[in-house]
Amino acid sequence: MNFKKNKNNVKAFMDLEAGNRNYWIKRAKYYYSDLSNFLIKNISSSESILEVGCGIGNLIGKFKAKRLVGVDISQIMIDEAKKNNPEVEFYNINIESKFQLKGKFDQIIISDTIGYFEDVQKVFTNLKPLTHSGTRIIITYQNFLWNWLLSILEILRLKMPTKNIKLNWLEIEDINNLLRLSGFEVVKTGRRMLFPINIPLLSYFINKYIANLPLINNLCLTTYVIARPLEPKEKEVGVSIIIPARNEKGNIEEAINRLPNFGAWQEIIFVEGHSSDGTYEEIKRVSQKYRGDYIIKYFRQEGKGKGDAVRKGFDKAKGEILMIQDADLTAPPEDLPKFYNAIVTGLGEFINGSRLVYPLEKDSMRFLNILGNKIFSILFSWLLSQRVKDTLCGTKVISKENWKKISANRKYFGDFDPFGDFDLIFGATKLNLKYVEIPVRYKARTYGSTNISRFKHGLLLIKMVFFAMGKIKFV
Repeated sequence: MNFKKNKNNVKAFMDLEAGNRNYWIKRAKYYYSDLSNFLIKNISSSESILEVGCGIGNLIGKFKAKRLVGVDISQIMIDEAKKNNPEVEFYNINIESKFQLKGKFDQIIISDTIGYFEDVQKVFTNLKPLTHSGTRIIITYQNFLWNWLLSILEILRLKMPTKNIKLNWLEIEDINNLLRLSGFEVVKTGRRMLFPINIPLLSYFINKYIANLPLINNLCLTTYVIARPLEPKEKEVGVSIIIPARNEKGNIEEAINRLPNFGAWQEIIFVEGHSSDGTYEEIKRVSQKYRGDYIIKYFRQEGKGKGDAVRKGFDKAKGEILMIQDADLTAPPEDLPKFYNAIVTGLGEFINGSRLVYPLEKDSMRFLNILGNKIFSILFSWLLSQRVKDTLCGTKVISKENWKKISANRKYFGDFDPFGDFDLIFGATKLNLKYVEIPVRYKARTYGSTNISRFKHGLLLIKMVFFAMGKIKFV
């Protein structure tokens, strides 16, 4: 079938079904409700949203943003969409051909449409000019393992018939490859909805819990892929290095001396947390000693915990890039240029250190801590749908812009994390930021003792994991 003929078939089919589309959406209300809820939770703090293949506007009309745009190949679908969604801009556009659409979008949705495209790569390529570095493309489509059952549902008139339209057979790997060829990078993939029929309590339990279990998840109906445009940046920018310090008097001056020179400029921000060994006085002394060589700021915490210290430091920071360097220096400050290079070149948007790749220095981490970190690695890799080897490494890097977004969105998770690690990881996950880990060689302390209690804080971390399951996985 040639391109033009196939596109004409798709257009004719959509024109024919436009009047019936609302009927089919109501027949599958449970499925479409779940789909829209999932997309709404993944699209937060967006000023502009574009839906490709918007149909009658039933999905794009549910979002709230300064600019909402829907495009579709069928003018009849567009006419129907305009009737019920006056706040949305609608355009009759064939996304696979040359078109004009002003502006760039924070989010681009392609929901249950990708199977109809003749040239998927061309669609992605054509969408690239409508993106900026923070854009996310969210693609949803139906798992082809369900084809036989969906065909039966069509015969029973429980699903909109596709008639003579042959849909693309695309696996996650196929879409990943086409996105990469078009200048995009996949951030996250996953599946949801195991039982698309609404039976009170039973459907809720199966789709929220059973559907998210390993292996079983592969059988789910809806597949999703979230991607970002690849736009490497090599501009030198300012860096704020936040050093939370509690009872770390013997490490303060060394922390200054061991910091490498990188970035357009640097500022060092100490946040002292109710020390009993004279740490605050040492910070003041060192700041005076090196004030001609470094930009050094220091503050005292009003609250408690490393998380509170990090948030205070980030809020006081002026740099475009924000870094956390633990004052115990067990994760070497000499590694910070690696983190800087990864974020300014666009390789990642949230950069996390990993202590569990290189051999650990003797006495740097106790056995139970190693075991706990490995368990958290497994839990988080499943929880976040991406490989996470070390959640609790103190070295973390994010842009000031994305930190502001995480802060603005904190009410979704609440102020639940005294350590700050999970607050950043969960916040970055909610924003669909590109997560990258950089191995560091973990060293033993040379001064003081750890502020972490293995058992007390370990139980607290487990509680936070279960809390996050309800916010990230079981949604």
